[in-house]
Amino acid sequence: MHVEHLLTDVSLGLRPLGAQDAALLAREISGVTVTDLEDPARFVRPGEVVLSGLVWWAPGKSERFVSALDQAGAAALFAGEETHGGVPEELVEACVRHGVPVAGVPAHIMFRAITDTVYLRQWGELSRRQALPETARVRLSRLLAQEAGPADVLAAAFAHLDRTAAYVFTPSGRTVAGTAAAPGVPAREAAALVADGRGMTVSVAADSVSVYERWLLYLPEPDSAPAGMLHEVAAALGRCQETAVRRRSAERQAADELGALLAGAVEGVLRDMVGECGLPVDGPYRVVVADTGARRPGLAEGALAEVAGHVAARAAVGRLPDGTAFAVLPAQSVGEAWELVAGCEPGVPLHGGTGAVAAGPGELAGALAQARYALTSARATAPDASVLTDTATLTSLEALLTGVPAEVRAAYRRTVLGSLLNGERAASAVLLSTLETFLACDGSWARTAEALHLHVNTVHYRMQRVEHFTGRDLSRLSDRLDLWAALLCR
Repeated sequence: MHVEHLLTDVSLGLRPLGAQDAALLAREISGVTVTDLEDPARFVRPGEVVLSGLVWWAPGKSERFVSALDQAGAAALFAGEETHGGVPEELVEACVRHGVPVAGVPAHIMFRAITDTVYLRQWGELSRRQALPETARVRLSRLLAQEAGPADVLAAAFAHLDRTAAYVFTPSGRTVAGTAAAPGVPAREAAALVADGRGMTVSVAADSVSVYERWLLYLPEPDSAPAGMLHEVAAALGRCQETAVRRRSAERQAADELGALLAGAVEGVLRDMVGECGLPVDGPYRVVVADTGARRPGLAEGALAEVAGHVAARAAVGRLPDGTAFAVLPAQSVGEAWELVAGCEPGVPLHGGTGAVAAGPGELAGALAQARYALTSARATAPDASVLTDTATLTSLEALLTGVPAEVRAAYRRTVLGSLLNGERAASAVLLSTLETFLACDGSWARTAEALHLHVNTVHYRMQRVEHFTGRDLSRLSDRLDLWAALLCR
């Protein structure tokens, strides 16, 4: 099957963009991968058509993305038009430069329709030896009709291949399912296997799944099963995951209701709601909140669901009334899982916050307040990096203030430092610098003068000016603390 076959398929409605080179359109298609990674090279195999919703895209980022596709040997890029109302011209131009055929996917066309078209055409004509035996195919159809889980689907698909190890991983290395012959693999090792390209990895396409939760069919031994069979199994797993997503929507609704109750419900009501979410009614619990800073709905919830999947059999993952993603799970450390999940999507800053363990339902509201404060701190201290902050780490005044909203910090700074900020710029800078040094030297006039290479009388004069502008008395500890906090509120 060639790229041009998809572009001329009227049912898909693809819109070819840029100059279309006949030789490029004649490229053989080996499969399909769906990605919104800013640098997708490690997940793209030669000859694959890449489907992207362009969530990653921003001006200036096209070259890196398309260059990665070119180096990986991608057959073409099919870009979703829904996120940006079309395919950015900058992206099209980069594709033309690198010789990567590009087409727009209209908003009403689901990526699943494209993957089904590829696999039905490409693998449907393979011989019985190259694809699933008919008996296995019938068994899979029955299991999918019964809404079976991934473990049952994987077992049925590989039942005719004795002692074949096969896994379903997530990009962060969580094992979703494995055949009986597949030994357990630690999450960090599994993430490295799929990232490094060892073995055989086939992406599982499913709609409404975040980049953190998508499934990857992985075989340590690439020759242990025919490629055609693997793509059939991946298609079956895609349907299986879509069933799981539909089932989870009801759980998310219960979690959303729990989030709405956390801000003031009585303990008895919370206890009932916690039980409805499948959590132990007596605790203890860990509350985590998250934010990706991205506009794509469900991205932060997907990240939290994947984190929870690493550490707990059951968790409540949903959104608070203001839209913040949150999770309540049995008290577990989530630091390592967070690192793995954030690492599988390095282009997205994943900020999170958590607080003290809640001993029971009555402490959940307080634990949530702590987690939200820690989330604000994470955003303030590392706006462009993925960070999980625990309130237990806020052990200094400077660290504590990072959890105060930026607008509140700015208002406090203006109020306390007053006209000292509004005077002539050079003079104000000198006074602020001297004040900061004075407070850092614990109010010692001599040490301040030595640090600034000034006469002590000059330091006294400047501090008198500071007291004049701020209305504070530097001989009072409380006033010194107020000024120090104001200086930290940058």
